[in-house]
Amino acid sequence: TFTVEEAVETIGFGRFHIVLFLVMGSTGVAEAMEIMLIAVVSPLIQCEWQLQDWQVALVTTMVFFGYMVFSIVLGLLADRYGRWKILLLSFLWAAYFSLLTSFAPSYIWFVFLRAMVGGGVSGHAQGREENKQIVAMCSYFNPFLSLGKVFWLAGSLLIIGLASVVNPTIGWRWLIRIASIPGILLILMFKFIPESARYNVSTGNVAAALATLQRIAEMNGAAMPEGVLKEPTKERRGKFKDLIHPKYLRTTLQIWIIW
Repeated sequence: TFTVEEAVETIGFGRFHIVLFLVMGSTGVAEAMEIMLIAVVSPLIQCEWQLQDWQVALVTTMVFFGYMVFSIVLGLLADRYGRWKILLLSFLWAAYFSLLTSFAPSYIWFVFLRAMVGGGVSGHAQGREENKQIVAMCSYFNPFLSLGKVFWLAGSLLIIGLASVVNPTIGWRWLIRIASIPGILLILMFKFIPESARYNVSTGNVAAALATLQRIAEMNGAAMPEGVLKEPTKERRGKFKDLIHPKYLRTTLQIWIIW
């Protein structure tokens, strides 16, 4: 028998991992553009709607409030229905509400719609972090995880560059529409992104997990390990209340404060 991690280690690093790294890294570009968008739009909406400073600051606050709340909800849904489905849902959601933001008739609508965008963007991590682990399993290729931060930087620079051209000419509403394009394009690439083999095994769907591993092996031109895929049975899956269990409470609070 062999486990998912043993299979990934046997298959080794190859074409599949590089393509997956580029696709999932590109989600960082789309995410950075949506999050950093507020910084380059805020001065314009402040003038257009005659906002006070606290009202401008509230926009950013609500984006991350939406991110916080929906990351919990989408995380629970990802555990129940799978990473792939929630990742696709989050991209559709973020792109939809981002486009709606460009038509916001008032400040209140703008704040609400950007909060919903934050909620959609929070779902990107549900699939992206899981697929990063496919790369991370090949421990000698861990530098790829650090290199992934370049995508966020690229998205930040891209939105600032676009703002310098678009804002003075056709306005901030068109900037928001253009910024939603990367997220829409990534939706078209979802056929390449596999469901997590580890997730499938944890839910008892060994056949689907094996199919994903065979697909990775074929793309890498490698052979699957001999034997039968089998993971240790999990009698109990993690729950939210585990985070505040006395055994983990200190670590949980430290991580929350750091973030």
